[in-house]
Amino acid sequence: MKTAPPHLSFGRFLNVTKKSRVLIGAAVLSIGLAGFASAQVDANSQVNFCQRTAQDALNGCQQAAKGAFSVTQGKCINIADPTAGGDCLKQATKDYQDALQICQDGFASRQAACEKFGPARYDPVIDPTNFVRSVTNPFFLLPAGQTFVYEGQTKDGFVHNDFIVTHKTKMIMGVICTQVHDVVYLDGKLAEDTIDWYTQDRQGNVWYFGENTAELENGRPVTLAGTFTAGVNNDKPGIIMEANSVPGDFYRQEFSLGNAEDNALVVSLNTTVTVPRGTFTHCLKTLETTPLEPDARENKYYAAGVGNVLTVDLETGDKIKLVKIHTNND
Repeated sequence: MKTAPPHLSFGRFLNVTKKSRVLIGAAVLSIGLAGFASAQVDANSQVNFCQRTAQDALNGCQQAAKGAFSVTQGKCINIADPTAGGDCLKQATKDYQDALQICQDGFASRQAACEKFGPARYDPVIDPTNFVRSVTNPFFLLPAGQTFVYEGQTKDGFVHNDFIVTHKTKMIMGVICTQVHDVVYLDGKLAEDTIDWYTQDRQGNVWYFGENTAELENGRPVTLAGTFTAGVNNDKPGIIMEANSVPGDFYRQEFSLGNAEDNALVVSLNTTVTVPRGTFTHCLKTLETTPLEPDARENKYYAAGVGNVLTVDLETGDKIKLVKIHTNND
């Protein structure tokens, strides 16, 4: 979920972080290739492609968990000390059970999302002639050279987030995208370094075409998971901000199965928010979720003419607030 504080936890072989998505994504790809022929059905048939995708993702997740468990078992049996070896196997078994539960929870989350999305494939038509050079949606403005600064105390420490709209662009699927450099510091240390690509269609919808992201510990990258580019490996763009939001709207913000699957629900168009940058009325409020982290839920608040002003982690209560906006040469 974009511009949210990182929740860094890298202890277990399959945990609820971007790290686990590497295993899940690879397994989902394998399952998908194996079942591709059976998915090519007559257009008039009543196949629920959304539910089928959820099932394939579940199968891939379970295979990834089993594979990781088998590797860990192999390590445990090579521990000569009986007590240490037994403890290793016990922990591996517990982690495996936890991982399977995460898979099941993700499946339930995808199924629930399918009730809103309907049975169709997710395959948005991208026509480069339908996109414009500048992102000017009033709720998600991206003026080149501007930096949005967010801060907040979280359970992991103090977060400082610079959301830097660069002058750089990137061509993806024939569409010119605005490049944003999104950096997160935790207690003064770089924790996440991401390049995001956004663009806007002629109707005013802001699209998200991918990210190149790294999470860091002690200055060293520990995972690049979550990275994707629309049009590569059948990954697809999503909508970050609608042109005309209506409460109840539910949409995909990105689609890299098993790797990046944020969804958003429009909750309200009339919320008042006070943050260090000021008080904003008639804010657009969304609820962001992802089947990759079923327990993770965030409210985001957007002010017209400004953009994102507040992010609230509903699991922890952590709040990341807009502190200031400045040009890059300030």
